[in-house]
Amino acid sequence: MKSLSALLVVATLLLLAPLQALCRDVKIIASPSVRAESITVAELKSVFLEEKRSLSDGSHIEPVLAKSGAAHEVFLKHYLGKSDDELQTYYHTMVFTGTGAMPKFLGSDIDIVHYVARTKGAIGYVDSDVPVEGVKVLTVVQGGTNTGRRLLTRVEPAYPETLQRLQIGGTVRLVITISPKGNVDKVEVLGGNPILGEAAAKAVKQWVYSPSASPTTMEISVPFAARP
Repeated sequence: MKSLSALLVVATLLLLAPLQALCRDVKIIASPSVRAESITVAELKSVFLEEKRSLSDGSHIEPVLAKSGAAHEVFLKHYLGKSDDELQTYYHTMVFTGTGAMPKFLGSDIDIVHYVARTKGAIGYVDSDVPVEGVKVLTVVQGGTNTGRRLLTRVEPAYPETLQRLQIGGTVRLVITISPKGNVDKVEVLGGNPILGEAAAKAVKQWVYSPSASPTTMEISVPFAARP
């Protein structure tokens, strides 16, 4: 009976794997010198469009982009709202008018990880399955009501052993409610692998944010990187 149950679990996970591949996501990575643990969508867009050079905590930022690839396309669509051609035109216009400089472009996710790891203030993006040793992964905070809540304590989720062995990763999207004192009172899974979602929710319930006069509801993303 146990063997049958184990086979059913494995079969379910294998069926989920193709769905994970269709729902590609990216991780936002930063140099260890960056003090922030999270970044809002608005901040992310401003940084990569060179409208600002630092985060709300004062950390200096240097954006680095991919030349092409799946992660690049997802990042442009989800966070910048531009096609690659539109982004190139935007940067060239800045250079031509003297209002900005061409950012760094690299050829692969691994190149971006290595560059961000050794460059003070660097921030970039890679596919959610890429190993990210030597850099920190920033939690992306979506919505406009959460800009005053700074993440003070982050507990990393436990990667379920079976999914890790089968190299099933991805990003879980959560909606959380933070109390005025900074504790996470409520967590709701919006999307992603349900087993990873359970692990993410358990960890996020232990996170602590900066105090506020009132409760805050925000959407966050928690990545799980499958290791080969």
